[in-house]
Amino acid sequence: MTKIMFKNNPINTSGNLPQKGDTAPNFLLINKDLKEVTLDHFKGKKKILSINPSLDTSVCQETTKHFNEFAKKHPEISILVITKDLPFAQKRFCSAENLKNVITLSVMRSNDFLKDYGVYLEDGPLQGLAARAVLVLDENHRVIFSKLVEEITNEPDFDEIERHLND
Repeated sequence: MTKIMFKNNPINTSGNLPQKGDTAPNFLLINKDLKEVTLDHFKGKKKILSINPSLDTSVCQETTKHFNEFAKKHPEISILVITKDLPFAQKRFCSAENLKNVITLSVMRSNDFLKDYGVYLEDGPLQGLAARAVLVLDENHRVIFSKLVEEITNEPDFDEIERHLND
């Protein structure tokens, strides 16, 4: 269990984020077309997992827009935006914002991903949603970088993420 903050109030996650050197746990998530997607769908490419509570919040929206711009410059990297939103809502947001370079994935069928990655919010007003976190994975799903954002209402440190892409 890890303690983070929501508007300066402590909340707890279900466990610990995978750390540098770990192999990321496999997952089964749902894409915008309601198809099941696993981590192995992205084997052979570097990946950034941008884990967010909901695309209905401004911070999650801005984070996703930033990663969409980053993905335009780095098509060799798969950018996965993972939220508890339904795929319909994810698709609607990306369409309204013309975001075509990120891959949205939903945990709508199971909380296993959130618990396996240690980002399930155990308590507080956002209980049941995901904490904000970013992982960078290599071509074989090994964790290069992972960071749980300490204050969930803040965006991740994009410069720090980019620095670790060449590790």
